[in-house]
Amino acid sequence: MKDNPILVVVARFLIPLVMLFGLYVQFHGEYSPGGGFQAGVIFSAGWILFVFVYGLETGLRIIPPGVIYTLASLGVLLYCFIGLLGVILGGRFLDFYPLLESPHAAQQAGIILVEFGVGVTVATVVMLFFLMFARRRGEEIAGGLDPDAEDEPQPDEDDWR
Repeated sequence: MKDNPILVVVARFLIPLVMLFGLYVQFHGEYSPGGGFQAGVIFSAGWILFVFVYGLETGLRIIPPGVIYTLASLGVLLYCFIGLLGVILGGRFLDFYPLLESPHAAQQAGIILVEFGVGVTVATVVMLFFLMFARRRGEEIAGGLDPDAEDEPQPDEDDWR
């Protein structure tokens, strides 16, 4: 689709806005609807749009699979680390009060960090799901299993009689 100039122009305009909106949802999830899950899906949708317009190979040059796997793991580790930090400091799992002197500041910092871990994990897992489906589709096409291809000849009008 990168040969279509309209799609390229629209994508160049739209993809940064989608990513920016994902960041907005991520960091305003504490005060308004949104949070890590929604932001992760929005952010990954921006990457998927990029892949649709510019191709899978280009998308994987921007964010290689190794980076995607690493970020998915780091997001889960951040969530677990912040949760266990409360236990280590004498509280319960995901208890943010022991983190800072001010309970209000501790809650805000804890929620922001946990939601960031959720957002990174969700974004990368959605990217991985898309990547697995896209690679599977590529293997089907390369192996001659393209369901959209017309392998069999279509019957003529005379064949129906």
